[in-house]
Amino acid sequence: MRFQDKVAVITGAANGIGRATARILAGEGAYLVAVDTSGPDLAALAEEIEAAGGNVSTMRVDVLDAQQVETMVDSIVSRFSHIDILVNAVGGSTIIANNEAIVDELTLDEWDNVIQFNLKGTFLCTKAAVQQMKKQGGGKIVNFSSIAGHGLSDASSAYAAAKGAIIAFTKKVAREAGPYGITCNAIAPGLTLSDRIGRLWEQKSEQEKQLAIESIPLRRVAQPEDQAKVVAFLASADADYVTGVTIDVSGGQY
Repeated sequence: MRFQDKVAVITGAANGIGRATARILAGEGAYLVAVDTSGPDLAALAEEIEAAGGNVSTMRVDVLDAQQVETMVDSIVSRFSHIDILVNAVGGSTIIANNEAIVDELTLDEWDNVIQFNLKGTFLCTKAAVQQMKKQGGGKIVNFSSIAGHGLSDASSAYAAAKGAIIAFTKKVAREAGPYGITCNAIAPGLTLSDRIGRLWEQKSEQEKQLAIESIPLRRVAQPEDQAKVVAFLASADADYVTGVTIDVSGGQY
């Protein structure tokens, strides 16, 4: 039970990789705080975790709102007195209609929306968590980048810029927070069949799917659980001496 009695906060917990991570951490003993904007999806997640014997609380929070984030952290600390793990899972490329738009097709509004959606919540939640983790003498933060952050995706340049920024942000926070016993790492998923991406995947032709699969050395696309297992590693004591690292979870795609 790697997370016995640990307080783990997961944003974007109701779907996709966040949901898969929530299952693992709760299944291994964490007191899970599942954060999302979707009440029905949070309720379904809580029901599933509780049925399996896990401990979970849900909070409807827009992590792009600074006041809501501050209130969220204050509430968690008031209840549990500490935050051991923060997983920043809010983000994605499909916030705009054409998530594969090339640079000269992007509007400024689309650029701003993608940048904000992928960076603002991670910054706000990390800032608030680090303030608390410094007081308690340690903690673990896991951010979500993407292989798009290396320029290795068909997603828009706005998404590539945002996910590249997550890699740099992760390294900088690791250097700043390390002396206080806080680790900060990230994963960079390749093509992963989360709820949103899975729907787009099903719209592709069989030829398009096959070409995508052939570009991946392991010859399959990832499931959310493939990513969540690496998040769990970085959030566990097994990674106590790992910080500032972004792990590509891409099936070997480079």
